[in-house]
Amino acid sequence: MSRALRHLTARGLIFMTLMPAIATANEPTIRNPPGLFDPTAFGYSQAVIAPAGGRLAFISGQGGADGQGALSPDFAAQVKQAYANLRTALDAVGAKPNQVVKLTIFVVDHDPSKLGVLTSQVIETFGEARPAQTLVPVPRLALDGMLFEVEAVAVVE
Repeated sequence: MSRALRHLTARGLIFMTLMPAIATANEPTIRNPPGLFDPTAFGYSQAVIAPAGGRLAFISGQGGADGQGALSPDFAAQVKQAYANLRTALDAVGAKPNQVVKLTIFVVDHDPSKLGVLTSQVIETFGEARPAQTLVPVPRLALDGMLFEVEAVAVVE
């Protein structure tokens, strides 16, 4: 028994906390704690714990341009293409969608009507392994006509 544990045991101060987990040892652990809004229906989680021993991969913002740089003028088409681009970038670093722990998304001229498109694409891409997510409304992005961008942090084994 360690000295610290003996010290705590001698004073009767052993505290144990058991939290339900939605992960295995090699996958991120999702937390949607009581007292916070449960965002799972909207395709994200309040907090995600990266597994021990994993390396972090930072994926730059992926927009809705295809491999030739063409952008559709349609918001939903750009979102779909951006998540396809994200999957390509994840593949390049040896990560799968269930290893993404954080998304930051940027939406030009955001309004609530766009939430359905965003939510359905996140659920299609991540299933039950919904990462923590922040949506940032912006007036414009890097390229003319660009309406959406997503960046990610993933844990690579």
